Amino acid sequence: MKEDMFDVLMYLFEHYYMDEETELSPDRESLHSELMEAGFPSNDINQAFEWLEGLSVQQHQMQAPQTENAIRIYSGRECERLDSESRGFLLFLEQMGILPPDARERVIERVMALETDDFDLNQLKWVILMVLFNQPGAEAAYAWMEDLVFESLPGGYLH
Repeated sequence: MKEDMFDVLMYLFEHYYMDEETELSPDRESLHSELMEAGFPSNDINQAFEWLEGLSVQQHQMQAPQTENAIRIYSGRECERLDSESRGFLLFLEQMGILPPDARERVIERVMALETDDFDLNQLKWVILMVLFNQPGAEAAYAWMEDLVFESLPGGYLH
């Protein structure tokens, strides 16, 4: 079974962030041990921790205000990772008021930080969910996105 960093991120998000019954937040060493026992390679675990640290660092950085009529132009590298369906979905979320421009930029930055060759719309939805979860004041947007993610899962099962 091929695992990668994204699988580790999903496991952590599903088991520690979304689980309202989980009261304790284990330290990094405990999490690393648990993930190793779950069968994830150490390298992928470390990359996932770095990715999550990047999410929190990005959270605290100030971004320049964007005008209402601004248009996002994607670089060639971003277009390689985010196909037209994914870019269209980001635009849709932005137009619906679910994903403000600063959160969109955070999503794109976190997508580009993933070390995966294959990236699709379902994975993008999970990255958006993780970014919104970590964004203060985005509870309604997170709830809307959470419903969308879980509606698209076959049989309602998680990873």
